[in-house]
Amino acid sequence: MQRSTASRFTSLTSAFGGMFAVAASIGIGRFIYTPILPPMIEALGLSKANAGLIASANFTGYLCGALMATVSRVPGSRRAWLLAALAMSALTTGGMGLVVNMPGFLLLRFAGGVASALALILASALVLETLAALGRGSLAALHFAGAGVGIIVSSGIIVVLQARGAAWPALWFAGGLLSVLATLAVAALVADRPGVVPAPNTGAAGKGGQVLLAMAGAYGLFGFGYVITATFIVAIVRGTPDIRPLEPMIWIVVGIAATPSVTLWSWLARRFGIPTGFAVAAVVEALGVVASVAWPSATGIFVAAILLGGTFMGLVALGMMRARELTTGDPRRAIALLTGAFGVGQIIGPLFAGALYDYFGNLSAASYAAAAALLAAAVLARR
Repeated sequence: MQRSTASRFTSLTSAFGGMFAVAASIGIGRFIYTPILPPMIEALGLSKANAGLIASANFTGYLCGALMATVSRVPGSRRAWLLAALAMSALTTGGMGLVVNMPGFLLLRFAGGVASALALILASALVLETLAALGRGSLAALHFAGAGVGIIVSSGIIVVLQARGAAWPALWFAGGLLSVLATLAVAALVADRPGVVPAPNTGAAGKGGQVLLAMAGAYGLFGFGYVITATFIVAIVRGTPDIRPLEPMIWIVVGIAATPSVTLWSWLARRFGIPTGFAVAAVVEALGVVASVAWPSATGIFVAAILLGGTFMGLVALGMMRARELTTGDPRRAIALLTGAFGVGQIIGPLFAGALYDYFGNLSAASYAAAAALLAAAVLARR
């Protein structure tokens, strides 16, 4: 009985620690840019192309950090590296409020992307290993729910600060402070798991390798398809007079929908298979992307926010699950392949959308292209 109670306590503390790590690294470190972007554009006169470039700098850093964590051995304590990455994420987030030029923005968001990726992968390794060893794998959904929690809390703070007349630098400072508090929680809750990570296997071969390549293509198209709406949805709301009053709450809705999404899509994948689950989620997300520009009303933008939030973290999780399913032994090479494809899609998306936004004056063309990419991702995943 005592051992069972201790196991349950350790599982819960690890899962909650992972939730705080994902909240800081993803919910805040990566996605706080979305609700802060509109006041930055107004105050600094940023073009949409420059806004997209800043987003792409963060995603480029994320790609580099993810490949570093996935391909290379991590010497020393993984917990120490995790806490250092979270600290770096907090510093680069808060530091955004101290600069007013493009080189500074690009450097900080690139460094923040590296930190976010390292923190996410190291936290997942520590927490998911602990849960698996204790037979509590179902608590992994709590770990991944941190993305939605981070979006909800940071967006709520931003709404309050904007209502009190805070300028955009104060919003970044608040994000940095929230990240510091989350890092302290991770330090208290996540324990280290000593041991060397085994060298990666050669991965899948033959037909399995071809399927893995198709999945990598689907994952890259998903990265391109989701990131345009994820970056600009708040800017869409601010730029549409009929729905502009909804700006304070729309990103919070995305976070609320994201929180249970991994549980939902994991359940669907267990029943019908990961390829089918991924394909359905990609189609649902494509509908949300189209709704964000084709349905310029309160109902339309809420549908877009719910469908986007309710799918993007689920798709991330299903892609990682599929990589493990298609390989034997350590799946890091397969994860690296999918991470690389996803990163390239994320980098291209904001640049592409920002350029079209400045040319056409709206996001419609870019959003329809994103929806088409998501539909193509669904087809590739099913293959």
